[in-house]
Amino acid sequence: MANILLTGASRGIGAAARTLLEQSGHTVIGQSTAGDDGLIAADFAQARAADALWATALEQAGGRIDVLVNNAGVFEAAPIADADGFAATWARSHAINLQSAADLCRHAVLHFQEHGGGRIINVASRAGHRGDSPQHWHYAAAKGGMLAMTKSIARGYAAQYILAFAITPGFTMTGMAEEYLASRGGDKLLADIPLGRVAMPEEVAEMIRWLASDAPASMTGATLDINGASYVR
Repeated sequence: MANILLTGASRGIGAAARTLLEQSGHTVIGQSTAGDDGLIAADFAQARAADALWATALEQAGGRIDVLVNNAGVFEAAPIADADGFAATWARSHAINLQSAADLCRHAVLHFQEHGGGRIINVASRAGHRGDSPQHWHYAAAKGGMLAMTKSIARGYAAQYILAFAITPGFTMTGMAEEYLASRGGDKLLADIPLGRVAMPEEVAEMIRWLASDAPASMTGATLDINGASYVR
């Protein structure tokens, strides 16, 4: 069984993944901003927070982390008419949605190089492929960056058995998605999903579990979609 560092573990996809991974026998070291319920507190809006998280998680894991799951994220509107708000939201989005994941990936790659390999799972978004709303350029850009980073890691370190995968959910029934559906008109958005419903956190959690333990090595670099056929590549 693996030692797994999971960010954004307090709710939604992260909470479901934490439960499933622990039920599967893995040891999960989880992160949340507040750090309640046995999770490590780390505010990714603050510079170098990911570095401190890695050090604490590595200590809790007894010096060995086998799998990194970058799941933490934030989804906030950035109206283009507000210059200061636009810039501030872009900076916050980049810090939480991309920079923290990049920092943790850096630590993971260095650690895996010393320990014979490991797995990285980056939870991105359908938005990284098809874009998002006029108020969420930053979110799509960050998730697109996460996808490119995942591919770069996979190509660069596969020979060292460092494997990297990405998951791109569409709407998932989490707090962020519920807010978005309510503000944009849920019926219209659901009509764009052929399956007729958004994904459940448990469905995405199962993908994380499989990639963490069962996915074959030759899949490294792959992006797995889960969006009810609302975006088919």
